[in-house]
Amino acid sequence: MQTYIIRRVWLAFITIGLVAIIIFLLLRFIPGSVLDLMVAELAEETGTVDLDIEGLKHLLGLDVPVYAQFGRWIGFWPQDSGAFYGIIQGNWGTSLWSGESIIQMMLHRIPVSIELALLGMTLAWFIGLPIGIWSAIRQDTAIDFGGRSFTIFWLAAPGFWIGTMVIVYPSILWGWTPPIEYIPLVKDPIGNIGQFLIPAFLTGAATSASISRYSRTWMLEVLRQDYIRTAWAKGLQERTVILRHALRNALIPLITVFGRELSRLITGVVIMEQIFVLPGMGRLFLNALNTRDYPVVQAVNLLTSTWGVFLNLIIDITYAYIDPRIRYR
Repeated sequence: MQTYIIRRVWLAFITIGLVAIIIFLLLRFIPGSVLDLMVAELAEETGTVDLDIEGLKHLLGLDVPVYAQFGRWIGFWPQDSGAFYGIIQGNWGTSLWSGESIIQMMLHRIPVSIELALLGMTLAWFIGLPIGIWSAIRQDTAIDFGGRSFTIFWLAAPGFWIGTMVIVYPSILWGWTPPIEYIPLVKDPIGNIGQFLIPAFLTGAATSASISRYSRTWMLEVLRQDYIRTAWAKGLQERTVILRHALRNALIPLITVFGRELSRLITGVVIMEQIFVLPGMGRLFLNALNTRDYPVVQAVNLLTSTWGVFLNLIIDITYAYIDPRIRYR
């Protein structure tokens, strides 16, 4: 087990390194650069096109080859002052537009994204798991057909469209719109939860559909096992058979779904944060991508990629502790 964990940790670091390289290079292939946007904005503000382009490139650190820019970002390439800067030294750089520290920018926004994702995941499990279980134990009944219809609808419905409709139609029909100013949790917990409830439900709706589908499938498989038939034959109550015998074994594969969906929720809240004006990591990423703020986009992508890689590692290790039949060598 220890050898397996060490090997997986090494592979995780290699994966993160490859992701960092790919992210860095892909940003350079996006049409239009931050230099073009800055030149256009400065020309509009000053009313002149006679700008020091080379000086601006040097100020932004874009006057060196791509490999040197990558080395500076990582921390392996010296800058003009001779000092080293980079993520391996804990310095994630600053925004090209505002000059604000990227770490400080993310520290203010990470709690918002985590709260939205955790609320979405909590609602998804409270909605999807009971529906999946009832669909399995009442197979081919009206309850089962209703549960499957719920699953199909939320898997097929575009989240961004539903989120837009939630804002547009209530505002037209009843003059109501969700709060557009962020309410901090520490200042007004009730107002904060109320503000996050709708986007959290819409964020976790597709996840609840996935949980419902998978839990129904695995419950049906478990319910056909011999030991479940034996439990029924012994005259045990339905609640005991379902909760004590069937559900415990059906939940083991759902751990993988939990890890995958939690990673997806954490990294996939961009649309809901933009629609409901929540100052989270997703909105930070989208604004940075639109303005070609390379260091911010790189930092957000690297952070979310690292989260996904190590979350998968934790899920794999958890398997061995939950199911004694699984052993890693």
